Amino acid sequence: MRWLVVALALSAAWPLSAAELLLRGDFVQGGLVQGETAPGSRVELDGRALRVGPDGRFIFGFGRDFAERAVLVVRLPDGGRQTRTLEIRPRTYRIQRIDGLPPKMVTPPAAVLARIRRENRAIAEVRRRDSERPWFDSGFVWPAKGTITGVFGSQRVLNGKPRRPHYGLDIAAPVGSPVRAPADGVVAMAEADLYYTGGTVMLDHGHGLTSVYSHLHEVLVETGRRVRQGELIGSLGGTGRATGPHLDWRVNWFSQRLDPALLVGPMPE
Repeated sequence: MRWLVVALALSAAWPLSAAELLLRGDFVQGGLVQGETAPGSRVELDGRALRVGPDGRFIFGFGRDFAERAVLVVRLPDGGRQTRTLEIRPRTYRIQRIDGLPPKMVTPPAAVLARIRRENRAIAEVRRRDSERPWFDSGFVWPAKGTITGVFGSQRVLNGKPRRPHYGLDIAAPVGSPVRAPADGVVAMAEADLYYTGGTVMLDHGHGLTSVYSHLHEVLVETGRRVRQGELIGSLGGTGRATGPHLDWRVNWFSQRLDPALLVGPMPE
């Protein structure tokens, strides 16, 4: 994890503790950054206004294919303005080519397209949430224990057709293995049977940060419930479009897809 400390030229009326812009996180594609500035400041990333808490804290993230630079603008309460260019490290992703698959394994049948669109709209609506509470303050831990079988950013080319990149982290384990909330939050979705993801739970961690847990055998929470880190939210399964039992764990900052592996340490024994 990288720290970036930027001194701000504030007027003498501001205390020294408010005279720095502090950024902590991973300045890489898929990374999440937490920042702190003078309370009452306004902050923008590439022209997008960020939620700034009353204590001056904010977050932002960089998606899988984020550009190599981003511009952070801080407008201070005294009228001052600071602009910083952030350098984002690019990554190389795994590409897997598989040929000879039956067409139904590559393209879903037309009869279910309306259902898929409806479910995708509901998921997108959750990812637009911008809750005020910084539940992410709890930090993140692994939601399940097992073997990592899929990594962030990888992509398959099926029968010569590039598919969407894999935006999550796959953890394989026996059916029924516990799945726990990796951070504090609120349950924003709890569905037993979505077409692609089967049993699905989505958590809102505040400030646009959300996470999703797919292919669950059981969903053990309800929408609107407040959960704390480590609380049981479901059990691992192979529901939806899955080839075997595993947890697909994904994290978003609004539409930016983040790498869950960057939020946690090594898989516990």
